[in-house]
Amino acid sequence: MTQPPSPPVVEPRPNGLGQRLRLWFDTTAAAGRPVEAGRRIDWLRTLPFVGLHLACLAAFWVGVSPAAIIVATTLYAVRMFALTGFYHRYFSHRAFRTSRAVQLVFAVIGASCVQRGPLWWASHHRNHHRHADTALDPHSPTVWGFLWSHTGWFLTHDAFRTDLDRVRDLSKYPELRWLDRYDTAVPVVLAMALYGLGMLLQTFRPSWNTNGPQMLVWGFFISTVVLFHATVTINSLAHRFGRRRFATRDDSRNNLLLALLTFGEGWHNNHHFYPGSARQGFRWWEVDLTWYGLRLMGALGLVWDLKPVPAWVHRKAGS
Repeated sequence: MTQPPSPPVVEPRPNGLGQRLRLWFDTTAAAGRPVEAGRRIDWLRTLPFVGLHLACLAAFWVGVSPAAIIVATTLYAVRMFALTGFYHRYFSHRAFRTSRAVQLVFAVIGASCVQRGPLWWASHHRNHHRHADTALDPHSPTVWGFLWSHTGWFLTHDAFRTDLDRVRDLSKYPELRWLDRYDTAVPVVLAMALYGLGMLLQTFRPSWNTNGPQMLVWGFFISTVVLFHATVTINSLAHRFGRRRFATRDDSRNNLLLALLTFGEGWHNNHHFYPGSARQGFRWWEVDLTWYGLRLMGALGLVWDLKPVPAWVHRKAGS
């Protein structure tokens, strides 16, 4: 009688310091390790995130210049659009369609934000919508408080994991899986490029009063930290402060200041009521810079099938 084939043996990977340090560069080094759920922060894996913040203090030594401010501001704007337009409205909600090439370009720009890979971002955001402002929502300020919803949740053992079951539509792309696996690769390349740009400007445009260290600090560290904290205000503040147009099951709010800061994400109550639209500012006066950018890309043929706000939603809103 033929014996059935034995199931493959999966040997747990070592759980030592070397493997845990490898997680800074390769997220698959966690394979075989048990998932540690709950609110326990992974302090060793969090050290680069802490270092990112501390590096901003170097601004007191490297000084500042108009060139550094322009680069930092431009990178904030470009990367915020990549996060809101693509990591959020495209990867998380599939609110429009685009080509594989454009998908990759904005996945790479989004990866430079140091907010992990596109699969991680989409899987966690989809989980948020499913369990918004319940005990299963990892960053609900109503349940867990401001500091935890703003930053703490992002640093836990379980939060580092990508739930691929939630993003099966995206995980079929090997390039997206690569960005998710090596989620520090693009930020490192960006940091090196900014340092090189500063050195070139110091050599060929000395009157601009910039250099490699200054461009690195302002263009990468400060711009990235401001970008991160602006992004997560939607977790911590847009569920506490603002107006509720729709009676959703969660505590989402519309907040003009946050909408300006995050290119339209502050119209959060609108979004939670109808997350399938590529537009989050439902009324003409609700400034939604990401929507304007997507409309421009649509006119250029780079994206298409932008999902509008349905008429019944407008009627529900009284507009």
